[in-house]
Amino acid sequence: MRLSSILYSIIFLAIVVAYSSVFVVDERQKALVLQFGQIRDIKENPGLSFKLPFIQQIVRYDDRILSLDTVPLEVTPLDDRRLVVDAFARYRISDVVKFRQAVGTGGVSSAEVRLERILNAALREVLGSAQSNEILSAERVELMGRIRDAAISEAQNLGVEVVDVRIKRADLPSQNLAATFQRMNAERERMAADERARGNEAAQRVRALADREAVEIVSAAKRDAEKIRGEADAETTKIFAEAFGRDPEFYAFVRSLSAYENSLTEKNTSFVISPTSEFFNYITESGN
Repeated sequence: MRLSSILYSIIFLAIVVAYSSVFVVDERQKALVLQFGQIRDIKENPGLSFKLPFIQQIVRYDDRILSLDTVPLEVTPLDDRRLVVDAFARYRISDVVKFRQAVGTGGVSSAEVRLERILNAALREVLGSAQSNEILSAERVELMGRIRDAAISEAQNLGVEVVDVRIKRADLPSQNLAATFQRMNAERERMAADERARGNEAAQRVRALADREAVEIVSAAKRDAEKIRGEADAETTKIFAEAFGRDPEFYAFVRSLSAYENSLTEKNTSFVISPTSEFFNYITESGN
């Protein structure tokens, strides 16, 4: 019975030792084998690995691309127009040995504190040498590339590779927003007044042109009407003359009848005229 207990104890101890000697490296990780705080081995390939039980320990680091959001940073470009810049970086641990030596037991959180200082210094240096219009326009793509390159060289001491740096937001400080808004509003009002003035000027030109064309059209119409009226009067006179030439007596008779019709109306018409006047020639003749 006692032999069985010892055997079971040996088996259990062997299992514990075997379990403590085996570890798995995930495909998304890199691992360091430490012995009394010193690096003894590097495990970069995924799979099953072994270590000395109870003496060596395993420290794992993420091998994927990580993200770091920086706190908003106030920068002053060349034109002294202060801006609040919010940026982020993508990075990965490229050298786990150098990374461990640089940050110690602080791990990723300690590395990100130092990496953020590197990014802030690069942001101030690059953006401080540019105009604010470049930062606020599409030209800042080149600026972000320069910031990334500056951060890459500095981050190598941490065993970190900076993959990309991007500016998420670049705004004016809150205390300057009201003044800037008023200035922009005044500029837009000035532009609107200029547009209205140009519109009124164009409208006056159109109205003047329309009035001139209207006068020209009316004048031309009156001229044509007078011409047509003159031609009609000439044609009338011609017809009368031709009619008079054919039968003067009949023409005189018609003219007299027209005079009677226009003179002898239903109203009380008084004539002071001699009975022997030529006006009554056709009346007296008809009376005879």
